[in-house]
Amino acid sequence: MRSIKNTIRRPIPILGTALLLSVACASAQTADSRNLRHPEEGHLRNIRQLTFSGENAEAYFSADGSRLIFQSRAEGEGCDQIYTLDLASGDTRLVSTGEGRTTCSYYYPGGDRVLYASTHHWDPVCPAPPDMSQGYVWALYPTYDIFAANPDGTDLDQLTESWGYDAEATFSPVEDLVVFTSMRDGDLEIYTMRGDGSDVRRLTHELGYDGGPFFSPDGKKIVYRSGYPETDEEVSDYRKLLAQGLIRPSALEVYVMDVDGSNQVQVTDNGAANFGPYFHPSGEKILFSSNLHDPQGREFDIFMIGVDGTGLKQITYTGGFDGFPMFSPDGKYLVFGSNRNESHPGNTNVFIAEWVEDPER
Repeated sequence: MRSIKNTIRRPIPILGTALLLSVACASAQTADSRNLRHPEEGHLRNIRQLTFSGENAEAYFSADGSRLIFQSRAEGEGCDQIYTLDLASGDTRLVSTGEGRTTCSYYYPGGDRVLYASTHHWDPVCPAPPDMSQGYVWALYPTYDIFAANPDGTDLDQLTESWGYDAEATFSPVEDLVVFTSMRDGDLEIYTMRGDGSDVRRLTHELGYDGGPFFSPDGKKIVYRSGYPETDEEVSDYRKLLAQGLIRPSALEVYVMDVDGSNQVQVTDNGAANFGPYFHPSGEKILFSSNLHDPQGREFDIFMIGVDGTGLKQITYTGGFDGFPMFSPDGKYLVFGSNRNESHPGNTNVFIAEWVEDPER
């Protein structure tokens, strides 16, 4: 595959919440942390906004905690691209090609490579957004494949080549193992492969959407989201949308399974749209985003729950969307996407906060 020449965007100013920062980097554009935290958000402290323009989400830490990789759609642009953010300097760098549509990026454990899904190799043009005439749906672009590259975007290598959706890839923190979502067998299932794309193994088999997988801190478990149609009408609707490369994500539950696909256990059971699950550093709890408290289904907040389905607790309370939580490698920080301090309705940016394990203390 051809190499990519990256472009460096304007630095994103941040305050001293990154793992490597001890001195605040002042900026008139940086939001006051006191205005970013809801009074009931006891688990979050010293929230700082990291992005300020465009639409930004799904930010994930490198293994050493010094960098983030995330997807961003610049103002006036039609498709997301992948960027890295150096938390010490605030500098950002375009990692993807700048063509097609990209999603779901992640660092290799060694920090020497990154993963992301892209459509650029099929068509450099940004693919059209999904048709919402059938209700709120997600597009499953069949031209998505998973790529690996150096952190500066060079040495691009295509890891998947099957026709159909291949995306949502994340890396095990303890071994050379990638988990991802694919339609290669006709349904949306979860698979694992090695970091070079070899040794592909299917983990899920039930009709319905299985996706958004992440490994536990010890690499022995996988947490993911699933939506299984039950009635004949639901099955018909699911198959009809899937044939169009669409999915209706209005009812998704959180599940966990062993790394080999065994012992699949449902964690949530609330009938809401639960997604973006991520393990707590202890491996015994899960953070996820859900609209379970909004009858209209528009308000999403981050919640925490035990892997056994007990102890549900709400973490964020601001209006609009809060989601895609991820802990820093040392468990001291939480990065997430949010509509808080939005520049316009629905504007999503990346935020980082110190994690307070026991607010009562």
